[in-house]
Amino acid sequence: MTTTAEQLSATTLLRFATAGSVDDGKSTLVGRLLHDSKSILTDQLEAVEQASLNRGQEAPDLALLTDGLRAEREQGITIDVAYRYFATTRRRFILADTPGHVQYTRNMVTGASTAELAVVLVDARNGVVEQTRRHAAVAALLRVPHVVLAVNKMDLVDYAEPVFAAIAEEFTAYAASLGVPEITAIPISALAGDNVVEPSAHMDWYGGPTVLEHLETVPVSHDLTACHARFPVQYVIRPQSAEHPDYRGYAGQIAAGVFRVGEAVSVLPSGRTTTITGIDALGESVDIAWAPQSVTIRLADDIDISRGDLIAPADDSPAVTQDVEATVCHVADQPLSVGQRVLIKHTTRTVKAIVKDIPSRLTLDDLSQHPAPGQLVANDIGRVVVRTAEPLALDSYADSRRTGSFLLIDPADGTTLSAGMAGASFAAVAEAAAPAADDDAEWDF
Repeated sequence: MTTTAEQLSATTLLRFATAGSVDDGKSTLVGRLLHDSKSILTDQLEAVEQASLNRGQEAPDLALLTDGLRAEREQGITIDVAYRYFATTRRRFILADTPGHVQYTRNMVTGASTAELAVVLVDARNGVVEQTRRHAAVAALLRVPHVVLAVNKMDLVDYAEPVFAAIAEEFTAYAASLGVPEITAIPISALAGDNVVEPSAHMDWYGGPTVLEHLETVPVSHDLTACHARFPVQYVIRPQSAEHPDYRGYAGQIAAGVFRVGEAVSVLPSGRTTTITGIDALGESVDIAWAPQSVTIRLADDIDISRGDLIAPADDSPAVTQDVEATVCHVADQPLSVGQRVLIKHTTRTVKAIVKDIPSRLTLDDLSQHPAPGQLVANDIGRVVVRTAEPLALDSYADSRRTGSFLLIDPADGTTLSAGMAGASFAAVAEAAAPAADDDAEWDF
């Protein structure tokens, strides 16, 4: 007999994020999803029921299942990204419930950066608002392949089909103009449970899937094995023992693609070429390995390789550059300014860098570009040009979310400043870099 554990191990994993304006009902939707799919432990439900009674509510407030911070419960808003893990017999899920306030845009970027699907909620009474467009734009920037428009609170508009149809048409047109490849609109009532897990008895005019049914069946199209093969070296293994006197292996996690024994590869940024002579996985030698496996790769030639180097197929290697043009979301409270010295962390490599230019700041409300802002403050999204001290093997984010992303870090205290996506944004091609300014000798490159 097949056990539950065996069933779950055979199912696929979907990472998805929720987003929406304040009071659109994100936390209630997540709570309803967990509750109706029977993914809540008894003691959790009892705690929510007791907390709801203490607040004078007759029915359990399912939003409390995700609003875990005290400030979130007191204010009735979501502040930080709340991750929830649940599963059905058809699929496993990692859910990121992100805040709706404008000042927490950076939190949505964090939650959606690894998502394959984003659920954008809209209050049926208010329709598409500025924050709805902002969240659609962030999903497009992050190249999230699937977007669900959940038109919530349909019970408060008498489950009227024309209300849903108008909102769905407006949002779909806007998201499609940003390049979002797939948009699915679903009318729901998170509070009443309509079309969340069970089909609604009040909307017989809707023949599409429920939210859970769509989550269970949407194709997980971001297959890492189909991407350009990339292997960031994390650690060099040289036992130099009597048993393994000449062993030299390069350990790490395959970021994307497939590697095979006998394949010709390049080591970047040096550009030296060699051949894979062996792949070790879980203590066994294998002929093939794929993302996201953690393996040790052995090469035919003794090449100077260290942590941060990238191994890629010789005929499909990324460009090596010291001039990085990218879109960044600034996540720190301290601003990012032109001329600022930073560290750039890309996969397992961290190098010194200087912010050479900030050509524009993106206004997500109407997608207009504010030219030459001089600096980016918390939650700003803008274009930057960064000059690195050492070459980086960087893919375009449009080609690879794993090896096209990076972090800008404060070298003084290690604070993360910005999350970056290399290459052109959805709105415009990369702007030309500004002329180089004079740098201190320590950072002169």
